[in-house]
Amino acid sequence: MSYLTDRKRAVGKGSAQSGTEHFWGQAISAVGLLILMPMFALTFGHALGMSYDEAIAYYQHPFPAIVAAMTVVTTMVHFRHGIQVVIEDYSRGVTKKVLVIFCTAISYTVLAVALYGLARIAF
Repeated sequence: MSYLTDRKRAVGKGSAQSGTEHFWGQAISAVGLLILMPMFALTFGHALGMSYDEAIAYYQHPFPAIVAAMTVVTTMVHFRHGIQVVIEDYSRGVTKKVLVIFCTAISYTVLAVALYGLARIAF
């Protein structure tokens, strides 16, 4: 016999029996992207007309490289949270698990490749 009320069992839990972690993760990353995307557009836009060697030299400076890295990291975190919510809403069973693992792996792969490329430019 449980002494918990229905309300007490339901507090902080949605239909998936978990809280709103994905929603808050996506909301926080959206605020981060709101700040980072204009900075990324300005730094990337500045490098658009440059030759290859000039663009490499430009991204060897700390500010454009850090802005690009922060934008990639925040974008991939935002993608991972968003796609996981969509998959959990529209898929069931093993398909849901496989899709979540696949999309998480894609986001981490893109993140690793982008950071590796930025590190290669910086050093």
